[in-house]
Amino acid sequence: MPAAYSKRCWFTFPTRNQVEQPIIWQMSRKFPDVSFDIRQASVQNDIGIMAVLLTGSETDVNGAIDFLRSRGVTVEPIEKSVVEG
Repeated sequence: MPAAYSKRCWFTFPTRNQVEQPIIWQMSRKFPDVSFDIRQASVQNDIGIMAVLLTGSETDVNGAIDFLRSRGVTVEPIEKSVVEG
């Protein structure tokens, strides 16, 4: 069994339409082997921003991200700032 792949992302729901739709639930139904851990969220009437950790196979995690983008959600990686030395 391959090791779990994890990706930290910012999800931005840019309009009232995206905020009011059950997009995360739809993603979880379409990709049942991807777990999501909402680390931080700010949701208003017209915009929502979430920090989410997605875990699963790399193929499923990337498929879930593509699904979210197809629904109008902006998905960006959360970059770690690490100084290598």
